[in-house]
Amino acid sequence: MNQNRNALVLGVTGGIGGEVARRLKARGWTVRALHRDAARVAAGNRAQNGITWLQGDVMNPEDVVAAARGVSLIVHAVNPPGYRNWGELVLPMLDSTLAAARETGARVLLPGTLYNYGPDAFPDVEETSPQKPVTRKGAIRVELERRLRAAATRGEAKVLIVRAGDFFGPEAGNNWFAQGLIKPGQPVTTINDPGKRGIGHAWAYLPDVAETMVQLVEREEALEAFSTFHMRGHWDDDGTRMIAAIRAAVGQPGPKVRAFPWWLLGLASPFVPLFREMKEMRYLWETPVHMNNARLLAVLGAEPHTPLEEAVRTTLVGLGCLTARTEPLAVMA
Repeated sequence: MNQNRNALVLGVTGGIGGEVARRLKARGWTVRALHRDAARVAAGNRAQNGITWLQGDVMNPEDVVAAARGVSLIVHAVNPPGYRNWGELVLPMLDSTLAAARETGARVLLPGTLYNYGPDAFPDVEETSPQKPVTRKGAIRVELERRLRAAATRGEAKVLIVRAGDFFGPEAGNNWFAQGLIKPGQPVTTINDPGKRGIGHAWAYLPDVAETMVQLVEREEALEAFSTFHMRGHWDDDGTRMIAAIRAAVGQPGPKVRAFPWWLLGLASPFVPLFREMKEMRYLWETPVHMNNARLLAVLGAEPHTPLEEAVRTTLVGLGCLTARTEPLAVMA
């Protein structure tokens, strides 16, 4: 285990960054966060008490290098908000992190995505599967990982990438669960189903992803200079299990289920960046996508895994769709 337990988390106000920060603190790490309005965020973010907030911009390499001095881990969980300006911001943000890694020797932890892969990698996606993206955002993610691998190969950085399916969780940010299936802050009366019956889909509960990341970070001796791992997460083998879990959490009368309005995304995508990005990802709902976690199991022995029903209920409470006191009833098929 690395004796230097100091971490810098970039993107701590987002879903995965915030969850990783909480897990690190719970395991005795000292956590720093960089933000362009550090004083305001620190004052209003009681859930992240104990974090040292530093003023700075991830787009400025000097700010990130200064914030990272003395850390052994840089969590690169920052993304442009609302999927806007990916082409202009994603790679410069990474370059700032790489500058800090070269200066400090810290390991870079990156939450990976499925966008890197095209249909030729499906249905069983492994760490060595070819990355031939079919979307603009996927191409950016492939270049991002190429830069990380190149830096590791040159001995300039150590890298850990943990890839999982579609995130969901009580603190998750942009994700299909909260932006496609249900409406946060409202009782669940209707569930939009983006997939098709019989088409499997990979989901990942955010607290499980964060716990997996931290466990791997603390096994530094088992990691290579460039290490990648896939999480199996919650495998919805026929495309119906997630819908059933939401209905069970809500109880009687069960919410209606309707097909996701892909046609609406097509009409609105020229004007709404979020819809344009969601439309690009449709191919991930048209074929089974299963994450092979054999390599992860070889290192950890077991993958952190919250039962689906518990994970979905906790997510709905956190999103304001259920009260913690609600007692769901069984939903009739």
